[in-house]
Amino acid sequence: MVERSAGKLGWLIVRPKTVPFASRRTFFAFLWVAALASLFVWQRNSTNGLLTLDGIAPAPPPKLRPAVFCLTEFGGVGDGVTLNTEAFERGVRAISELGSRGGGQLNVPPGRWLTAPFNLTSHITLFLATHAVILAVQDEKYWPLMPPLPSYGDGREHPGPRYSSLIHGQNLRDVVITGHNGTINGQGQIWWTKFFQKLLHHTRGPLVQILWSSDIVISNITLRDSPFWTLHPYDCKNVTVKNVTILAPVYNAPNTDGIDPGMYLLQMLYSCEDMLIEDCYISVGDDAIAVKSGWDHYGIAYGKPSRNIVIRNLVVRSNVSSGISIGSEMSGGVSDILVENILVWESRRGMRIKTAPGRGGYVSQITFRNLVFKNVGVGIVIKTDYNQHPVSGYDPTILPILSDISFTNVRGQGVRVPVRIQGSEEIPVRNVTIQDMRVGIAYSYVNKPRFQCSFAQGQVLGTVFPAPCENFDQYNEQGQLVKQGSSMNVSDIDYEI
Repeated sequence: MVERSAGKLGWLIVRPKTVPFASRRTFFAFLWVAALASLFVWQRNSTNGLLTLDGIAPAPPPKLRPAVFCLTEFGGVGDGVTLNTEAFERGVRAISELGSRGGGQLNVPPGRWLTAPFNLTSHITLFLATHAVILAVQDEKYWPLMPPLPSYGDGREHPGPRYSSLIHGQNLRDVVITGHNGTINGQGQIWWTKFFQKLLHHTRGPLVQILWSSDIVISNITLRDSPFWTLHPYDCKNVTVKNVTILAPVYNAPNTDGIDPGMYLLQMLYSCEDMLIEDCYISVGDDAIAVKSGWDHYGIAYGKPSRNIVIRNLVVRSNVSSGISIGSEMSGGVSDILVENILVWESRRGMRIKTAPGRGGYVSQITFRNLVFKNVGVGIVIKTDYNQHPVSGYDPTILPILSDISFTNVRGQGVRVPVRIQGSEEIPVRNVTIQDMRVGIAYSYVNKPRFQCSFAQGQVLGTVFPAPCENFDQYNEQGQLVKQGSSMNVSDIDYEI
């Protein structure tokens, strides 16, 4: 899935010497054709790529394991009212006994299958048919409590136990969640309301969370309206997320990140290694994807980085946060990340790296390329004062390191601020490379600072518009130095934009 060299994705950090697209027109044509094609991908109702039309019977589930079961065999009733937790548990239990023979497949047929949280097992394929919807029960009394994640100390929203995810697994191997574009619906509205009204006493649970596991595939499904983070692989290896649609309201759906790889959530990736996310559409109420690796001293002690992650071919939207985010919880370290072929539209920010004093850790060897921003507030953000910390115990003198970050082939329309790199005297941002960037400014902001920097050092190569700040060395297309950068503490950060 992901080629590595000496334990790292060495090819990720090579700066391309040629622009992948010969002209701006060619690049935009490619992006919009890809976006149009993705409309068909999101509506795809079969794993072999065939489309189904209303009135035509959907294709039967393929046999992907030696043994295949249907949820109805275990007493499941898909009427949207009957609670099916025991049916899911019986089905998983039957498959758990078949591990030595290749495991089993649990088919969820068309219907609305209400359930409380349940656990997966190794060597399982959970297959959601066309028009199959797994519905989360809304009464919190059905949601079991679990210990807080080790890299988050006493808890994320509240100290003490946290609610389980709807679909949960830990210490597993060989897990597949797929289908003919069936849906897992967290029915998160009641959780969001209680969060705003401060009626919850424990941290909300994700929609799908898999911990300390390997060989995970999630594909060809829709995840929507999670109570909290949506998809959260935590400290996992060899994870693939492909052809997944993730949806939540873009406003008033707090913390509904799409994927968090790392020790945290798809919307979040938390301390994950060897991960591929591709061909997805994500529109949510927080970061579309957030790569994390631990919170302050808890993350430092846990000591698990997120690395060797490829994120490509996505269309994302985040009105309140970012398309792709790294941090701010990055205390275990984040490195060797490739983000490419991304369209961010109608969003507050495009690409964001965030950290703060007390985090420790590092963010390095990060490659962004082939990015398009359409009606985005700030295109590229690096922020070093994102000061959200545990209640006590963190050491503000432990500082993160940010270096070796590149952006190549960046385009945009209707962007207020294309670049904002805010380092500080204690946390400078070093060796940032920007190559071939042409971003159109939103009309009402044409006379405002467009390329903002403080305590940042790096280089720009070739054509870059708007003009870079004075901190950066400027090179022409032939790689010849045209202008030497000035002191790296030049500052023109304007947060009113």
